[in-house]
Amino acid sequence: MRICLNENCSNEVIGRADRKFCCEYCKSDYHYKLRKESGAEYFKHGVDAVLRKNRTLLKQYNLAGKAWVRKDELLEKGFNSRVFTHYWRNKKGEVYLFCYDQGFMETTDNGQKKYLLIQWQDYMKDQVF
Repeated sequence: MRICLNENCSNEVIGRADRKFCCEYCKSDYHYKLRKESGAEYFKHGVDAVLRKNRTLLKQYNLAGKAWVRKDELLEKGFNSRVFTHYWRNKKGEVYLFCYDQGFMETTDNGQKKYLLIQWQDYMKDQVF
């Protein structure tokens, strides 16, 4: 007698000799828990989702390749400046954080916190960190 591999189930497995689960629900539940434990779900739905949202917001505000936007305006829309793909340092030593091809740098203008938004350019590839 074979028992279902799902730890929350103790039903007998009936059918083909290589069958491991008693039903589709148990199979799905078992594999979901494996992905959750491995962290794959976190990156698929956690970090990647934040990166995509950040990139979308930056692209919406940066239509010309370079733009300024108030920091609080982006934060209200759900922007998370702590999640980025890479950074680039220009010749002045200023560091831009990137979400794929959309970059941003926090700055202050007239006492107001803003982000300077830029778009990735080919010449930057030699100085990626």
